[in-house]
Amino acid sequence: MRATAATAPQQATTAEREDALSTLSALVAEDLAACNRVIMTRMQSPVALIPQLAAHLIAAGGKRLRPMLTLAAARLCGYPDVPGGQRHVILAACVEFIHTATLLHDDVVDASTLRRGQATANALFGNEASVLVGDFLFARAFQLMVEDGTLEVMAILSAASATIAEGEVLQLMTQNDTATTEAQYLEVIEGKTAALFAAAARLGAIVADRPAADKDALETYGRALGTAFQLVDDALDYAAEQARLGKTVGDDFREGKITLPVLLAFARGDDAERSFWRRTLEDGRQDPGDLAEAQALLARHGALDETIDRARAYGDQALAALAGFPDGPIRRSLADIVAFCIARAR
Repeated sequence: MRATAATAPQQATTAEREDALSTLSALVAEDLAACNRVIMTRMQSPVALIPQLAAHLIAAGGKRLRPMLTLAAARLCGYPDVPGGQRHVILAACVEFIHTATLLHDDVVDASTLRRGQATANALFGNEASVLVGDFLFARAFQLMVEDGTLEVMAILSAASATIAEGEVLQLMTQNDTATTEAQYLEVIEGKTAALFAAAARLGAIVADRPAADKDALETYGRALGTAFQLVDDALDYAAEQARLGKTVGDDFREGKITLPVLLAFARGDDAERSFWRRTLEDGRQDPGDLAEAQALLARHGALDETIDRARAYGDQALAALAGFPDGPIRRSLADIVAFCIARAR
């Protein structure tokens, strides 16, 4: 049986969407608990500020989606097929350390004060501590890679880490530049989000020693899912209520980030509208009411709806990549996660 039709899970109700994440968590609950134990153990340090700041991030919550992708992909591929197999658990923790390190660095770069509805680490502990603890977590991730001892794993995760950094630098270069192309924007997404999703999913096939076709399929699934995830995030920054989003709405606008909704509205706007975008995003001259005006322009040109439509198209790619795997609870749950990521926009 092939994966559920792409359109079906993406029409799920709010309760069903929430259940998708809960279901995946339940399916990998034992592995996820072991992964969390690794995370808690490896974030310890005799330097007191390191576990203190890391504990703040743990307490702030988070979906643990990326490490769950590694755990679920491994189970989908039949790992572990012998008692005591733990490579997927260690590598899932590695993925989470990389992700958390990038969050710490991103919040400093973006001067963010709110994440997941709580004060960011940099707002509480300062920029210097956040950057340095992020470096510590990156180092811990690479220690875990070395302990796994597989060159293929180190190649995948080190490449993903480099791509993440490149994506963040490219985003910095395109910030405040309305001449940014969609291709450049997608390259930013590939770096800042999709690369780690892709690596996380591919790891599951690697630890199970599956053929290259299975590794490639899971990487495609992760990359498409990550791209859809980020597209929805970029739409939500202009559309969601702060309480639902868990961060300050309009951050991308205030920071002059060029995202797909802006690119679409800019391309479809008249001269006066383009002047508005140049003033607010390129020159950084923003007046009270400008965010509301930006939201109105995006609505006028259907930019948010089209961004979500693009996310659905990537969701279809993710679902298609699962088609070659045996049907079962894990595969169905991974398909439902596509719906969960996209339906956050509602």
